[in-house]
Amino acid sequence: MTSSTDAWTLYGETFHSRLMLGTSRYPSPDILAKAVEAAQPAMLTASLRRETAHAQASPVFWQLLQNMKIPVLPNTAGCHTIDEVYTTAQMAREVFETDWLKLELIGDDYSLQPDTLNLPLAADKLIKQGFKVLPYCTEDLVLCQRLVDVGCQAVMPWAAPIGTGKGPLNAYAMRALRERLTVPLIVDAGLGLPSHACTVMEWGYDAVLLNTAVALANHPIGMADAFAKAVAAGRSAFLSGAMRPQESAQPSTPTLGTPFWHHE
Repeated sequence: MTSSTDAWTLYGETFHSRLMLGTSRYPSPDILAKAVEAAQPAMLTASLRRETAHAQASPVFWQLLQNMKIPVLPNTAGCHTIDEVYTTAQMAREVFETDWLKLELIGDDYSLQPDTLNLPLAADKLIKQGFKVLPYCTEDLVLCQRLVDVGCQAVMPWAAPIGTGKGPLNAYAMRALRERLTVPLIVDAGLGLPSHACTVMEWGYDAVLLNTAVALANHPIGMADAFAKAVAAGRSAFLSGAMRPQESAQPSTPTLGTPFWHHE
């Protein structure tokens, strides 16, 4: 199946790309724009803390977002309390004119691990205000189930701490999460290589969100293209159904008979 026929749905809206892309830390606005063109992402994440309604912080960046004509997913990056999240979310709704929101509520500044105790409370409050919440969380099954219970129609577990590029560190938990939950799952944070993205897509994850792995690559444009292809390959492999591992070697070429050699 191609990307044009393998669409997926979030909060009632259909997307054809299964890659989301962050917009920070790129060498230049031009490289960001070309990376986005190469990746063709479903959405772009942007932090309100870097923008204002009147583009006072960065008019070039603000105009760039508008010119790319790709849906923006505002995030609440840097928020440490529910009140701070709620205030930022309200401002983001006004600035970006969207109800979509990537919910980030940080509980530890060193690892940037989400506040797992208060995240469901924050999500519940935002959903009741009409936000389409995509929560950044850990791969903890109980936490993710609780987020679904309060109304999140998708969750975004990390593969590893944000910005580390280590790839999926807890394969067991991530695969169990995919087996237990039926909502869309988007891997957010910790992927460093296209092969990492391919792997989680092979496990049945619905999409991935990237930033650092592309922005800090030696050639971000080429890396964006590589990740887009890896996501598509992993999705295709999942839909195709991988063979089951075997305990012993199995011949791949059938033997039809014993060859006869004539020697003179």
